[in-house]
Amino acid sequence: MTALSPARTEPDLSFLLDHTSHVLRTRMAAALGEIGLTARMHCVLVHALGAERTQVQLAEIGDMDKTTMVITVDALEKAGLAERRPSSADRRARVIAVTAKGAEVAAASQRIVDGVHEAALGSLPAGEREVLVAALTRLSEGGLATPSPTPVPARRARQARLK
Repeated sequence: MTALSPARTEPDLSFLLDHTSHVLRTRMAAALGEIGLTARMHCVLVHALGAERTQVQLAEIGDMDKTTMVITVDALEKAGLAERRPSSADRRARVIAVTAKGAEVAAASQRIVDGVHEAALGSLPAGEREVLVAALTRLSEGGLATPSPTPVPARRARQARLK
C-alpha cells in the first residue's frame, strides 16, 4: 500500500533557499580557500576593520558560537592577520584588531566574495537580479528576520569536510 503525497499549494521555499544557500557556501568556501581563509575568517576580518569590536560582538555579527569564534580568532592570530587587544572603551574587554597584513587579505577576500556573489547573480537576467535581491532583503528584514522560539533549536546544516 502506498500513501499519496499531499498536493503542494506553495513552492518548496525551504528547499529552494537551502539548496541555493548550500551551493553558494560551497563556492564561497572553495574561492576563499584559495587564499587560506574560511568564510568565518573573512567575516571577522571585514567586520573588525569596520569598527572596534569585541569577540562577542563579532560572534553575533557572524552568527558564531563562542567556541567557533575563539577557534576562528586563534587561526587569524596564527596567520598574523589579527590580534586580541584591550578595548579603548573598556579595559576589561578585548577587541579584535586587524593587522596591516590582515587588512590586505580582507581587501582581497572581499573582492573574492563580491566575485562569487556576482557570478551567482550573473546567471539571472538583470531585472530578475534586482527583484531577487530586493525580495530577499525584505524577507530578511521582515517576515523572516527572527527565528521562531522552539523547545529544541533548529540546527543549521553542517558541511561535510572533504578528505
